[in-house]
Amino acid sequence: MYLHYFGLREYPFSLTPDTSFFFDHPGQREALNVLLVALRTGEGFIKVSGEVGTGKTLLCRKLLEVLHEEFLTAYLPNPLLKPIELYRAVAVEIGLTPGPEASFEELLRQLASKLIELAGAGRRVVLLIDEVQAMSDRSLEALRLLSNLETEKRKLLQIVLLGQPELDRRLRDPGLRQLRQRIAFAHRLTPLDRQTVEGYLAHRLKVAGYNGEPLFTGGAIAQLHRASRGIPRLVNILAHKALFAAYGRGVQAADRREVVAAARDTEDASRPSLFNPARWLYSGIALLLALELGAFFFFSRGGMP
Repeated sequence: MYLHYFGLREYPFSLTPDTSFFFDHPGQREALNVLLVALRTGEGFIKVSGEVGTGKTLLCRKLLEVLHEEFLTAYLPNPLLKPIELYRAVAVEIGLTPGPEASFEELLRQLASKLIELAGAGRRVVLLIDEVQAMSDRSLEALRLLSNLETEKRKLLQIVLLGQPELDRRLRDPGLRQLRQRIAFAHRLTPLDRQTVEGYLAHRLKVAGYNGEPLFTGGAIAQLHRASRGIPRLVNILAHKALFAAYGRGVQAADRREVVAAARDTEDASRPSLFNPARWLYSGIALLLALELGAFFFFSRGGMP
């Protein structure tokens, strides 16, 4: 394994959303600041969307980590819940033990009573739901009803929706306009640029215990950015495979060839093009020079005998 070979304490490019590897680049920092500002101002709904693998779950866990004790957080990773299952899950998350036969209306009453109690104790309740684009319209409407619970001063429950771009498209549906209009803050996570990919790689290697020379050449980083399209999850997969390939080849850093091999072995990565315009341009120039030199020597000797 390449851990000891490269002097690492742990694998730097694991897909587990470990907050110790959170990279505070401008995109993630802005998203986290939007969430913190929205929650502290008491807004009801906040939405964060982004493509698969752009770091929504890691951002969510980082938010849970940095919120102060005044916040009581409830996290639902499974969006495939019917309305009554959704209410039951929220109830359990905030400390209730609803009976198995409790009706939808009874659960709503219990939730309202508990949220009022928590507000009286100075606690703010935040519900975070991942992969919201997979929720049914009925469950989304049940969420909207939950957001109606409020005092004269503020909402009793704040809800953070995390989802893929399909969530944005679904919320444009006229049937969900009431929910859409209640979203006070929204942020879109975007892929990393080439420079940020370089910083991302260095950061994760440092957290994993590496302190030597760069493990990825400039060509490898450029290819990583192209093949991953700047999506952090794909960067992790490709970087992990590239380091395995470098270890197998017995070299001290992954080069472009290792990343190309990793991309060809990864389903969603962008494959390197067989047609390289620059290479064909240089080859054409070399061929023209060779022809000109050949013609020069041919005519300088008087042409054909």
